[in-house]
Amino acid sequence: MRESVIDTLLENTKMRFSNPVSKGFLLIVMVVIAMVWANSPYKETYFHFFEKKFTIGFENFALTESLHVWINDGLMAVFFFTIGLEIKREILAGELSTIRKASLPIAGAIGGMIIPALLYYIINYNTEAASAWGIPMATDIAFTLGVVALAGKAISNNGKVLLTALATVDDIGAILVIAFFLTPEIDMDSLIAGTIYFGVMILANYLRIRNMWFYLIVGVLGLWIAILLSGIHATLAGVLIAFTIPARRKITEKEYKNELRDWAADFENVSGDDEDLLTEKQEEILHKIVLETKRAGTPLQRVEFSLAPVVNFIILPLFALANSGVEITEDFYTMLLHPVSIGIICGLVLGKLIGISILSRLMVFTNLGKLSEGVSWSSIYGMAMMAGIGFTMSLFIAELALKDEYLLNTAKIGILVASLVSALLGLIWFKLIKKKSKNQRAS
Repeated sequence: MRESVIDTLLENTKMRFSNPVSKGFLLIVMVVIAMVWANSPYKETYFHFFEKKFTIGFENFALTESLHVWINDGLMAVFFFTIGLEIKREILAGELSTIRKASLPIAGAIGGMIIPALLYYIINYNTEAASAWGIPMATDIAFTLGVVALAGKAISNNGKVLLTALATVDDIGAILVIAFFLTPEIDMDSLIAGTIYFGVMILANYLRIRNMWFYLIVGVLGLWIAILLSGIHATLAGVLIAFTIPARRKITEKEYKNELRDWAADFENVSGDDEDLLTEKQEEILHKIVLETKRAGTPLQRVEFSLAPVVNFIILPLFALANSGVEITEDFYTMLLHPVSIGIICGLVLGKLIGISILSRLMVFTNLGKLSEGVSWSSIYGMAMMAGIGFTMSLFIAELALKDEYLLNTAKIGILVASLVSALLGLIWFKLIKKKSKNQRAS
């Protein structure tokens, strides 16, 4: 049966947008739009637009917040939910599933968090902004993988896996910083209520409840609201909810394959004469396949796969649009050379490179970790450069850590410059590696 023009167009669009480059490119576009908008004759509309109030809920049970808050506290909770799903998946069956596999990315990530934080703190010691040391600790995995894709085959698949694992540990570090250092006051009653909801969801997981509506209702109407009212940043609720999502299958892969073979044979045997319409028996078989496919997969992976396009092409671009607009005034160079900006740039560009490289070297030297096949030290250095692309996570932490508008704008300038420099350095480095490899093969 021939596909329609619309089907072909949709399929091609889906393939293009599943490319990591598309995710990074869209974020860049949103940053450019935000910067142009914030420096245009209509700049007031940019700053006022995201401060418009919206109410969600109903009488006696409603939350009224600005669009900016709904994006940063509401939509970003979904982003952190997917981060939590990714962390759980990596711990259960990925690069963090064993000590041997996890030791190198964990050590590299720790070095890539401690050194940047120290550099920032030293540069901003005894200043109002010293407490914002968490800003250069983070790596934006979506943006980084988009840049990595531009480097092509210069980075091996194992190298990309290692970088993903490293960035995942980075995310855990960022989550801990938000939880323990960026929470001003805690309402214990709300926190206790949130703990109860979390316990109910863990119990449901233990009892093998797989209905996602249960986790959605209890998670959003219970845990998320309780965490929001407790004073702890609501995005952390997303991570906690993710940890409760079931990651077990109801039937084995072998059982599923055997059933598919049987149903495929039955489907062919009961085919009708009509080219377009199926027989009643065929429809029944398709329905069984759909139900059994859900049983063969894990809710965790199914939800992660479903949310990925929403997060990558709606939530993160909206966050970038709402948070990266900085008005460039006559003070731009003063802001660029401000200790906050310098601390962030040094932390992300130099701190990530130094921290990841040294700790990785130390782990291999002490035989506590080993390089994956196809991953060279040159690749490690290049990935350490690209890990300096802080962007989304750095902007998010900056919004929480800096309440002074001037310092926040200064931090945003530092984050954007550092992310751009890190991306360019990483690309140039891998292009040189690729060129050197070609020359060696030619000789």
